[in-house]
Amino acid sequence: MIFTLDIASTLEQLLSQEDTDNDKKITIEDRGPGAFTLKAEDGSSHSLKGTYHLSNLLQELVIAMDEGKNIATIPIAHLEEPPVERVSRMIRDYFWKGLTRTMDASGIETLLKDSKNETLDEIAVLTVYVPHGDTMAFDYYSELRKELPLEIVRLPDDITPEYVRTLNDKPGILSLKLEEKNGTVTGVPFVVPGGRFNEMYGWDSYFESIGLILDGKVELAKAMADNFQYEIEHYGKILNANRSYYLTRTQPPFYSSLIAEVYEKTGDKSWLESHLKTAIKEYETVWMVPGKRLTGFGLNRYLAEGLGKPPEAEAGHFDHVFGKYAKEAGMSLANYENLYSEGKIENAELDLYFVHDRSVRESGHDTSYRLEGICADIIPVELNAFLYKYETDFAELIKNEFDDAFEYNKKTYSSQYWYHKAADRKERMDSLLWNDNQELFYDFNIETGAQTDFISATLFTPLWAGICDEKQAKSTVSKGISLLKEKGGIASCDEASRGEINEHRPQKQWDYPNGWAPHQMMIWKGLKDYGYHDELQELVYRWMYMITRNAVDYNGTIPEKYDVVVATHKVFAEYGNVGTEFQYITKEGFGWMNASFQYGISLMEEQFIKKLNELVPPEELF
Repeated sequence: MIFTLDIASTLEQLLSQEDTDNDKKITIEDRGPGAFTLKAEDGSSHSLKGTYHLSNLLQELVIAMDEGKNIATIPIAHLEEPPVERVSRMIRDYFWKGLTRTMDASGIETLLKDSKNETLDEIAVLTVYVPHGDTMAFDYYSELRKELPLEIVRLPDDITPEYVRTLNDKPGILSLKLEEKNGTVTGVPFVVPGGRFNEMYGWDSYFESIGLILDGKVELAKAMADNFQYEIEHYGKILNANRSYYLTRTQPPFYSSLIAEVYEKTGDKSWLESHLKTAIKEYETVWMVPGKRLTGFGLNRYLAEGLGKPPEAEAGHFDHVFGKYAKEAGMSLANYENLYSEGKIENAELDLYFVHDRSVRESGHDTSYRLEGICADIIPVELNAFLYKYETDFAELIKNEFDDAFEYNKKTYSSQYWYHKAADRKERMDSLLWNDNQELFYDFNIETGAQTDFISATLFTPLWAGICDEKQAKSTVSKGISLLKEKGGIASCDEASRGEINEHRPQKQWDYPNGWAPHQMMIWKGLKDYGYHDELQELVYRWMYMITRNAVDYNGTIPEKYDVVVATHKVFAEYGNVGTEFQYITKEGFGWMNASFQYGISLMEEQFIKKLNELVPPEELF
């Protein structure tokens, strides 16, 4: 059955009847009659019933309207589509496109609308920072300046923390890879997280790529790796994101996983060789420099460089930090904060505070009481698991694809070289991070000389990386799941570790009761690799049920994060919940949430997909 509908009149009638709270969405919080009659081309009629079907109609009308149509031709199969199939189709065919950006003329138009840009006489001005050695980019953007309100700045060859601090008053975007073909310059595309995030973020990009590859968009995943390579070659690291204030900060390392998974699909050996060299460079120059991110224990920590307060923080975010120092100095809070940020006031205590604060942001877990105020002193389980994965990835790629001899920087690497590195890391992790009594992995605090007692979802990352022996895997699975399993999946930490929340100790977004896509996806892979099939099916179902139920009830909403205890997208923590603010239809979802849905489907047994389409709650199945 096909319906041919006048978009404007149908929208007006549908919303006036069903959108009783006037938010231009149809959700379970509306109080309309919940039924809408449509007439088909053959003259027959059909009554759509329920929030889900009515919100699907709203979405289909808006999709057609966005395509420039006045009349929408909509099949009943789209309006009454099983929810799992619909969410997956929207991600595959609609959301990825909405999240794709480029750093060329067309992409710059989008970036000019970003709320983070400066304004001059009410006109948005975008500052584009270009690496010292990228002449093509500098020439391209300089020419583009004739058409668009841009300011182009060439970065120095040596980008120091002192220099980056001078950019804080003029934040801007960092160029990514451009390509020239037949005299035309285009930007190598990348996928952004969504909402207010219009930049290419570090670990977000890897998890997004898992979904892209599953959806047959391997060229876009490959492009993300190419932009990673550009960042390492020109900025010295994979950046937190390509904004000027992130120049001193990297992100959790997933580059080796990305290139291995892309290569598995493309088989492009020359591409792999180029990227493997860059990945080894990143490993050696970003992570394995003694006294920086490599500790005296032979294991790694996050250690973001930078001076002053992180400029991207919202106004007032650090008032509680600067308050006592301003009072002691007899200065206004704003004046003290500004002078400190400009380097005109010395304060060793504040310097240390911001080393930890920036390092939390580098960890990707910003923010959490696991790392608050101590991050640079912590040897985290997950970071060392990620680097173990680098070492074993290098070993396997060199062994299987390069005849066990790989040339880089006048040195020949064998697989045994990297297997030895991985074995040494495992031995150190077992000694320092594994707790024989609790039979779980814990972070280690360098200053106290002891393990922390914070239970975090990151305890599962050694499973993801393949570090655990059989005994460790068994206890990690049984004890970890029992500590962190909630209605909607695995919580980012347990309630006891998070501690009391009050007016002086606010909720942190990476703590209980919230759950996050990258944690779930790594846990699923670990369970799959170690053969924990039943546990895998249950945890995937819990997460997928939560996403699907919320999408069905709330007009297709796919947000950044969830409260997994209540299994809702209504999260109350700093920074809100990106992906919930839209009208009519979400055109992006949220990057790694989209990927987690596609990955979850790929892992689920058919019987559970059927139950999910029927919206059977997990408590009735497990």
